[in-house]
Amino acid sequence: MQIDLLRHGETTQSHTLRGHLDDELTEQGWLQMQTIVQGYLDAQQYWDVIISSPLQRCRLFAENLANQLQRPLLINENIKEMYFGDWEGVSTQRIYETTPELLANFWQFPTQYQAPNGESFARFQQRVTLGCEQIHQQMHENSWKTALIVTHGGVIKLLTCLARQHDLNELLKMPAELGKLYRLKLLKGESEIGFMEKSLIL
Repeated sequence: MQIDLLRHGETTQSHTLRGHLDDELTEQGWLQMQTIVQGYLDAQQYWDVIISSPLQRCRLFAENLANQLQRPLLINENIKEMYFGDWEGVSTQRIYETTPELLANFWQFPTQYQAPNGESFARFQQRVTLGCEQIHQQMHENSWKTALIVTHGGVIKLLTCLARQHDLNELLKMPAELGKLYRLKLLKGESEIGFMEKSLIL
């Protein structure tokens, strides 16, 4: 099964760690997403289903696109961004000024450190993995081969890291630009879900 991961575009709070904050896309953010998707539609590449995070910076675009393409839309709670606790809505510059050591540890060793009162990496990975298992099940049941998944930077970085079989502390080095699309193959083994990177060809 092919999954195309679309990161939401620029938002009104793009200068902060948004996490579960439900901030809106800016006009530029909507345009970023529309431009990349239109390139695939122009190349006659379509999706069987569109799946989205419930947060409006993903969901509103996904709803609009599903309507436009007459494709089913599924909302998956488990593919939301990591929850940053006390850092929600705070810029990294501000965090650096107040707790530089904690921020540095979080950037370098995300599997061991977390935002104050935030979601642990283990919990985040468990949640996203469950979301991907749900997506695989839904695609299997409906004989869908391709899905567009509108989601967040942290989710895309995690899945790319798993696909490349890199150390999970390299998570933040993975690509996940605003309004860009990343393609993975979704695999189901006997006991667990897996991912493989695929090239994007227009």
